[in-house]
Amino acid sequence: MSAVSHLARRAAQKERVRILYRRALKDTLNWAVHRHLFYQDASELRERFEANKNVENLEAIDRLIADGEASHNKWRHPDPYIVPWAPGGSKFTRNPTPPAGELAYILYQSATVCISTGTTAANQIVTEKDFIFLIMIEIIYNYGLEDHIE
Repeated sequence: MSAVSHLARRAAQKERVRILYRRALKDTLNWAVHRHLFYQDASELRERFEANKNVENLEAIDRLIADGEASHNKWRHPDPYIVPWAPGGSKFTRNPTPPAGELAYILYQSATVCISTGTTAANQIVTEKDFIFLIMIEIIYNYGLEDHIE
């Protein structure tokens, strides 16, 4: 085997080991209910990876990686934790999109802002940054309330 192909294969193996370790560590967090349990499990996982750190035989490394991936797939959590605001989380796209229309008015500190024309009641130009700020304030202000009653 040439030196270049040997180095390329070793680099691919290192990448597979890194990916396997990261997946296993994240899955360990799914199984551990409390952080102190996770830290203990993460240390044990790290020790298992460190035990095979000095293996030099390429075929043995491939076999260890295949065994590790099979073990990981066998013991994956059936219902992994998903951060609430991430896709698939409980809060993902919870806030509905604002209703479509020609004029959208926001009442904030007695200033009515007409978004469609880009002016305030005092005829000041409303920038996109101000608009986003006002929308965020409305979302926070209306958090948990029922639909607006007109």
